[in-house]
Amino acid sequence: MPSIEGGGVEKNFFIIANFFSKKINNLSIISTSISNKKKFSKNIELIFPKSLFWEKSSRRIKYFICLFLLIKTIIFDKNLTVFAFQANLYCILVCKIFKINIITRSNSSPSGWSKNFFKINIYKFFLQKADAVMVNSFEFKKQMKQIFGVNTTCIYNPLNRDDIISLSKKKKKNIFGKKKSLKIINIGRFVEQKDQETLIKALDLLKDKVNFEARIIGKGKLKNKLNNLIDECNLKNKIKLLNFTDNPFKYLVQTDIFILTSIYEGLPNVLLEALSLKKFVISSDCPTGPKEILLNGNGGLIFKTGNYLKLSKKILYYVQNKNECRKMLKKSFSSLKRFDKKTNLEKYYNFVKKYI
Repeated sequence: MPSIEGGGVEKNFFIIANFFSKKINNLSIISTSISNKKKFSKNIELIFPKSLFWEKSSRRIKYFICLFLLIKTIIFDKNLTVFAFQANLYCILVCKIFKINIITRSNSSPSGWSKNFFKINIYKFFLQKADAVMVNSFEFKKQMKQIFGVNTTCIYNPLNRDDIISLSKKKKKNIFGKKKSLKIINIGRFVEQKDQETLIKALDLLKDKVNFEARIIGKGKLKNKLNNLIDECNLKNKIKLLNFTDNPFKYLVQTDIFILTSIYEGLPNVLLEALSLKKFVISSDCPTGPKEILLNGNGGLIFKTGNYLKLSKKILYYVQNKNECRKMLKKSFSSLKRFDKKTNLEKYYNFVKKYI
């Protein structure tokens, strides 16, 4: 995992790695993210560069640093199985050269990373060379077969509901000002993929119809652009950007609805976390995951990706039909057992041990 940046993929990585450390005697992690060392079990050997310098590098440079560390590791011990959470193509190439078993885990829909004929065929060639490919939603599994001709195994993200509830009770400040307002939260990096612009534009349409407050929690290169859009829409008193936090649950618990506006995902953890805290969800119909989590619209409201007019209507529907929305939330909350942490971690281990 060359670059550990604090998102949903990383949460899964920590949970899975620490679980594997209880089952596998010789487990190593290769990464450049030295600052995350304390999050791993003491049973895990950490193969990291000695300097913090590389942690501030671009993701591509981190990939090459970790490939160097991987090659160095393989030279001393060829009796390995590699499980790639990131940099899948690079890992497949190295492992095939050295005749090492390679399992890859794809984290987000191909819609985000297979945008042209050349790229599709490169991915198709390499993914078909892996010993096994894992994905985290069934819609994702279908896409991988249709686009790349790759048979994959779907294992859901391990959801630790007890931890989410516990963290939501930690000491917190109130991020909303008005008691009677509709409280809205979006959590995600400030990047094109998360498309928070659609949320801001939808709320602009509602500013004279609904008494709301919205908080967008995250970090990223589009922060200034989002702030400028908020200013242009005269929404500074209603929408605020908050800094990324390791514990967003203490803020998520304060909201009425969680809104996801992503253009693509894999299986968005944040939707599972919102539902764990019994928060109503409105989500884009992006590939992949939201429709699966929200039972094709029976467990939450779904709008067409990027369509802020439709999103504004979904928010208004929630305001006007709260009883109906509570019934939908009850259905999606009941269905969370599919994502049970213990069940899915055992599935991970049983799948991986076939290649060890």
